[in-house]
Amino acid sequence: MHKYKSLHLWMLIPMVFMQLGIAMDYWGDFTDNAWSVHIHYWTGSIWYLYLIIQPYYATHGKLEKHRTNGIIGMFLAGGVCLTAFSMMYRDIENVNMSAANPERFGPFTPDFFYGVAACEIPMILIFGYAVIMSIIKRKQLEDHAWWLVSTVFIIMMPALGRGVQLFFIIPQADKWPNIDIVFPTLLSQFIIILLLLITAWKYDKLKHPATYWALGINVYCLFIFQIGETKWVQDLLTALLKG
Repeated sequence: MHKYKSLHLWMLIPMVFMQLGIAMDYWGDFTDNAWSVHIHYWTGSIWYLYLIIQPYYATHGKLEKHRTNGIIGMFLAGGVCLTAFSMMYRDIENVNMSAANPERFGPFTPDFFYGVAACEIPMILIFGYAVIMSIIKRKQLEDHAWWLVSTVFIIMMPALGRGVQLFFIIPQADKWPNIDIVFPTLLSQFIIILLLLITAWKYDKLKHPATYWALGINVYCLFIFQIGETKWVQDLLTALLKG
């Protein structure tokens, strides 16, 4: 585990990207956010924090704290999954609101929100799978660590995507609603993929199954617009995600 000695410092990078991405969207209308949004934000943020603290404990002679926090962390991971699922009805609400008021939502069309929902479902499921695999591989320390590290990149898209979109939208506010969100959305995915591959290369995990899963979901999300335009996908999501 010597090569993971500095992992806690390296994990600060995705934490910063995630927080910068979600900052304006979450804190900008803090009091207007639903309770489920607050719970999901804080469970997700604490999960990222755990992925900084836990490698430090594991590689700096604090294994007892690492094991105790690991048990708590599994509870926390379940919270991340369940709160994410509990919020997904909002995607269909956004579909309906954007269809009723296209001027207000501008480039954020019903197809876009369908695409978001279609990306979030497998994202949450793969996150859960990675956490379960980390438990199964708990005695193979490198595998255990890398399955957990991969979760950072699996669930980064919603937070970073919002931030990159806002970064491009705000300077063009006078052009609303004729603003392109395709480029910033895809750019956020390429940033995540780049961070994943650099981290996997640094820790010699380019060919690890967890890397494939994290890469796969982020490549899938590159097609968010095409997926959201697909009629049978729309019908399925509308039937599943009723408020």
